[in-house]
Amino acid sequence: MNNRRKLLVALGAGLLTAPLRSFAQQQGKVWRVGFLGESEQSFYVQRIDAFKAGMRELGYVEGKNLAIETRFADSKYERLPGLVVEMIELKVDAIVAVATPSTSAAQKATTTMPIVMVNAADPVGSGFVASLAHPGGNITGLTNVLVDLSPKHLEMLLSMVPKLVRVAVLVNPANPAQATMLKNVLAAAQRTTVKILPVEARTPQDIENAFSTMARENAGAVIVLNNPFFAQQQRQIVGLATKNRLPSIYGIRGYVEIGGLMSYGVDTFNQFRRAATYVDKILKGAKPGNLPVEQPMKLELVINRKTAKALGLAIPQSLLVMADKVIE
Repeated sequence: MNNRRKLLVALGAGLLTAPLRSFAQQQGKVWRVGFLGESEQSFYVQRIDAFKAGMRELGYVEGKNLAIETRFADSKYERLPGLVVEMIELKVDAIVAVATPSTSAAQKATTTMPIVMVNAADPVGSGFVASLAHPGGNITGLTNVLVDLSPKHLEMLLSMVPKLVRVAVLVNPANPAQATMLKNVLAAAQRTTVKILPVEARTPQDIENAFSTMARENAGAVIVLNNPFFAQQQRQIVGLATKNRLPSIYGIRGYVEIGGLMSYGVDTFNQFRRAATYVDKILKGAKPGNLPVEQPMKLELVINRKTAKALGLAIPQSLLVMADKVIE
């Protein structure tokens, strides 16, 4: 290759890569991203780290060209609207809203500021987007599809404990998505002989009372609906399930890693990392309404063999074949 051609190739490559390389460093521009969660900050530490890692991979470094404004409601959902107002006043470039209540609060507060939802259970049913393929409006992001997985949780419990008569469902009524999840479980139960016992909990004391109710009503197992507050209280919940010898199933693997029986759901840390790709596209000028909502490409089943043994349960081969991880 002669010198002239080498020069043209070098210039062409520079033109292609320079905008990508320089975008996140746009003349000292510091992008401000709001991170809104409904639970305590301690619950989100690793999830925020996953989001930051995703942003770093795309060229954004906190303290250099990225500022993250975090706000947490500490499970007091009534605080969420005020926290969103704070972010709007800070003029953040986008809001990352975790789960349904945070997304709902952000939606009610602004129709113009871009919102990236993470772990939203039913974005269409909740009215956040017109459709998954064409969201419209100022909201896009990632769904955890757990509305649709709730009946699957019942099915898996029945595989593990075939003679179940009554199954409790732990519900947080402060989370509007949980009403749909419960409805789907009830519909699935009608195709079986199992009776469903919905039990509500908004506070740690409510959780204690809920498990007392399960024991009193002779529940044979429990489905814990996916909810940041419950995940924040997972040690309490797993401890009570163990104490009451209740086979249990959850939407995230963290419960199973500390002694819960099994979980089936999305990899939440990957969702937070993936949220960075939406923020990146929005900062580069994309309209949220034009970015399709992402559904999980993979669901994971995790089973705790030690817990199953303690409960006197034999793990059926059908579940072992499906399992992504069996904790010994």
